[in-house]
Amino acid sequence: MNSLAQDYPAVLLSAHEPPCLSLYQPTHRQHPANVQDPIRFRNLLKSIEKTLRKKYQSHDIPALLRPFEALAEDRAFWDHTASGLAVLGGPSLFRVYRLPRPVVELAIVADSFHTKPLMRIVQSADSYQILGLSRNAFSVYEGNRDALYRLEPIEGVSYTADEQLGKKADDREGAHRAYGPTGISTVARHGTDVKQDAEDRDTERFFRVVDQAVLKHYSQPSGQRLILAALPQHHHLFRAVSRNPYLMDEAIDSQPDALSIDVLRERAWLLVQPHYLKRLAGFVEAFGAARSIGRGADDLSSIAEAAIAGRIETLLIEADRLIPGRIDAASGAIATDNLSNPEIDDVLDDLGEYALRSGGDVIIVPTEKMPTRTGAAAIYRF
Repeated sequence: MNSLAQDYPAVLLSAHEPPCLSLYQPTHRQHPANVQDPIRFRNLLKSIEKTLRKKYQSHDIPALLRPFEALAEDRAFWDHTASGLAVLGGPSLFRVYRLPRPVVELAIVADSFHTKPLMRIVQSADSYQILGLSRNAFSVYEGNRDALYRLEPIEGVSYTADEQLGKKADDREGAHRAYGPTGISTVARHGTDVKQDAEDRDTERFFRVVDQAVLKHYSQPSGQRLILAALPQHHHLFRAVSRNPYLMDEAIDSQPDALSIDVLRERAWLLVQPHYLKRLAGFVEAFGAARSIGRGADDLSSIAEAAIAGRIETLLIEADRLIPGRIDAASGAIATDNLSNPEIDDVLDDLGEYALRSGGDVIIVPTEKMPTRTGAAAIYRF
């Protein structure tokens, strides 16, 4: 498996030797729904092979397809899929990404990789993480409005109090037990009181270590909002020691293990949705203001010319829209055609890549929230 966070955008948006093969499909996490996933994958692969044999006879087609075919036969892989799958391959690159959200089934052969579905995941306007916390252990989940899953443990990170503090529970209890007054003290403290104090100190220490680990290994690499899910009595202490700027004020007053994954996702999305809608509304408002003073446009030809010139500051792209065509790298002129042509990709996908390469922001927007009907809306730098 490859890391999308590490590869995007530097690796995937670099120039690659064509043909570039892009395969996307929704997948399923559980049996029996996932039985059909490798079959659908092979069907998409046949479509890619057909296009290759039509336009790339001079290439070593078996070599291009070999890593895809090996993946199709990897039963262990298909037993551990997520909600979506992206497989990108070419003469010098092969990448496989499990995706946290379903994607539209797509098989494209072109002179660059189709990355718009990955843009939506990476920019993550509606994505979040959940910290499931108790005084003895923690876990991390990642999700969006559509799906939620528990992240696999990271090698080298300890997820229990015993591992983090380097002691066994019995050792901690014995180390702090007291049976009466000593020295000049005139107040006797019972063993149970001292034991409770020791447990509270250990809990605070554990929460501090958890906060540091989550910030380093989860929040900073992803940049996603973090929702605390814990029993009510643990919220105040964790927030008192936390230095994580991604931690949301809103929280879930339950440990994740006490809820089904669907209920946990629904409760998390209720907390994230207002922030998501506010962020989208801000972009839409900014586009309207920019267009009113001549620094915004929704005409694809104008946007393409600005993209080639590196003038795009922010680009809004309609999430599920696909416009077959290609952009001339010199003039910005758009030529439309059919996706069966290996030289044709998605115009919106190409616009996003040009904007990202010149340092612009690309926001993938649901259809119902797009402020234009063309599939794109651009805010110019000048």
